[in-house]
This record gives sequence, structure tokens and C-alpha cells, in this order.
Amino acid sequence: MTSRRPLAAAVATVALTALALSGCASGSDAAGSNAAGDKKFAGQTLTVEMISSHEGAAKWLAAAFKKETGATIKPVIVPYDEIGSKIALDQQSGANTIDAAAPWYVSLGDLAADGAIQDLSGWIKDDKALDTSDFIPSIYDAYSKVGDKRYGLPFDGDTHVLFYNKEILARNGIANPPKTWDEYLRDVKTITANESADGVYGAAVFGQKSPLILGASYANRLAGFGGEFLDAKGRPALDSKAAVEAAQALVDVDKYALPTPAETDFGAGNSAWFAGKVGFIENWTDLGVRSQDPTSDSKVADKWGVVTLPVGGSNTTSRASLVAGFTWVITANTKKTDLAKAFIAFATSSKVNAQLLVASPPTGIDPNRKSSLEDATYGKDFPAIQNVNKATLTGTLAWPTGQHATELAQVLTDGLAKLLAGQGGTAEQTMDAIQAKWESILK
Repeated sequence: MTSRRPLAAAVATVALTALALSGCASGSDAAGSNAAGDKKFAGQTLTVEMISSHEGAAKWLAAAFKKETGATIKPVIVPYDEIGSKIALDQQSGANTIDAAAPWYVSLGDLAADGAIQDLSGWIKDDKALDTSDFIPSIYDAYSKVGDKRYGLPFDGDTHVLFYNKEILARNGIANPPKTWDEYLRDVKTITANESADGVYGAAVFGQKSPLILGASYANRLAGFGGEFLDAKGRPALDSKAAVEAAQALVDVDKYALPTPAETDFGAGNSAWFAGKVGFIENWTDLGVRSQDPTSDSKVADKWGVVTLPVGGSNTTSRASLVAGFTWVITANTKKTDLAKAFIAFATSSKVNAQLLVASPPTGIDPNRKSSLEDATYGKDFPAIQNVNKATLTGTLAWPTGQHATELAQVLTDGLAKLLAGQGGTAEQTMDAIQAKWESILK
């Protein structure tokens, strides 16, 4: 999910005749799954809704699935922050134009409560060919389960890590990437002080008011300081010391980041990174794939490194931050459930996940399978990225996914935006206010 720019308008379809993707043909040759090699779905069409940054993956999957089964995948591409609401509206209005979709995992609880998606627990439990034991455990539950039911299967792993520009660090006498958020702040200050006059800044910090943007930046720090969104009993935990420290860390770096953080979305931040204008950027691991890809107009090929997120406060163990993540679901009113299951089994399979990670042009997909963390091609082409992705095996921070989860995420984001704008009081006051709102929402 590297280039996550909202589109001005949704792209209704992607023509299968335009699928001249480098690497696509060889990928689909090997992209076997339990979908239906017998071509029983030949001639059928499945309409799937995906976010704009997954358009490359949509093309790859459509071509590969067509070759595998004879079925046509008709993607509907929408902005990342609208996919959940569009699924719900499509189903509740009776339009029922969408058969399957890959929304942000945080929206699963609300989509289920709205009756917009199917409970897939039985299928997932009974179909051993899905090989669910191969899903990365921390991703599998977070991206598919609400309560005791499963509503989908993980598609895009999407964990944040810290990328750094080796040349910029070297120019500023920084020998190693930071291990703590304090060291990160120190390094960002140094780079900005030395090079901002030349348009180079210590970091691009995603601060635009969206849960997937500003919320992600906060979640990275919450993970680093050892905090949680909810405690072990499911109660809000945003008034904890770690939660307040995470908010303060965001405030502290704001004035030294690429101007202006409040307007920095994925497009602005990533553009600065590819142009070699920032020393650090917190991003999804597929940023490294795009940084090396000749089609991405990258000026940082072979000039970057990547490490796990820094730690802070009393916490000394880095955790992966599951800030985004997308899950394949089947809509409640589709008449094509069997075809949707076949496609999802295909799209989430270990072979397909491994191939999507290294495809060119890049697909924006990150690991969801344990086997991908040991895949030989991924390891050969992108060893550093494969290695940092292994952090998902030892501990992660996931967003809540139950009913009202999307509202909780927005409340948090709104509060943080006020804090960074100087309108929310102190970090402690801000987090206390957010805590109170979360408690009210969750009763």
C-alpha cells in the first residue's frame, strides 16, 4: 500500500485486454490455488471493489484468475477511505452491484453489524485447502475475526516500518538508524537544521486528518511505547502513560518534518521520499519494492535502508504496527458466493501472495503468509524487507475491529489533529478527552 492516493473519481472497470504487465504472465503461470482448474467458472463475471492503491494488484489478479479459471474479474476502484461506506451503501440500498471486496480490516465489525458482509466462519473452518495455519497469526486474527466469527481472509499484510535514506544520514554524520523515538527525533532535528534550506527535511510525517494517515503515525508510536488501544478486557487504554508519550512524540517531531505535516498524505510524503528529500519515512514495507522499481521514477534506488519501528519510554521491544491491512470479504446479497469464494481462495493463497510481493509494476501488497517470510524469491530480491516483516511474528499492535471501530478511529484522529494544531491542550489532556469519548461509545 505504498502509493495510497485518493482518486478524484472511482474507476468503474479495468479492461482485461490492457493487462500487459511485466511479470504478470510468468506470475499467473505459477499462481495455482484451489480456485477451479476445471474451468467450472468459465464465462462468469465477478465484480470486486478495491482501493486505488491496489489497482495494480487488481490487474494482476484479474489476468491470473482469468487464465486459471476462465472467469472475468471486474474491479471497481475507489479511494481507500471510502471503501467501507461504499460496500455498506451498495448492500443496504439494494443495488447489490458488488460481489466481493477488500476493505480496511478495521471496518469488519461495522460491516458485519450493518448486514453488509457474510459470516464466512464455516467455510474458513471447513475448507482445509485454504491453509489458514500459514497466515501470519497476528495478522490472521486481526484481519478476519470479530468476536468469535470470521468475516474474511487477509489480503494485504500492511505493517509499518522505518525507511531511511543512507546518503542523507551519511551527510549528516548519522552512523546508524535510530533505535528509539528519542534518537529518531534527534536525527530528524539534525537533518532539518542542516538541509532544510535546500529543501531536504529529517522526515516525512503523515499528518493529514484521516485514520489511515494521521492515525497510522500515532499507532506507530503507540506500538513503540508499548501501549494498546484496548486493554485485556476490551476497555479503552488511551489515557495510559504509553498512549500519552506516543502523542507527545508526534507533537515533538511535527515542527521538524516535511512542511506541512497536517497536509502530508501518502502522495506528498512518498513523492518527497522518492525524490530523495527526506531522511526518514514510516511506511508499508512495499515502499522498498517501489523504491527499486524502474517504473516508479525513484531517485533512491540502492540508497535506502529499512529497520523496524523505534521503541520509546520503558518499552525495549519493537512491535509491528498493523496500521492498515485489507481483507477479502463477500457481500451479503451477492448471488455469486461460490465464485467469490474461489476468487478469494486464489487471491489469498500462499503462491499468489509470494508473487504479488515481487511483481513489476509493484502491486502494493505486503506479506500475509508465514511462507512469504521465507520465500526464496522475496528473500533474494528484497532481503531487508523480508527480514523486517518478520517482526509480525513476535508482536503487533492492531486497531480494534468490533462494532463502532471506524468511529473510534475517527474520534482518535480528530483529537490528534486538534493537538497538533495547538487546539487540544496538552498531550495528556488530549488523550484523556479521547479516552472519555471512547468509553462513551463503547459504554
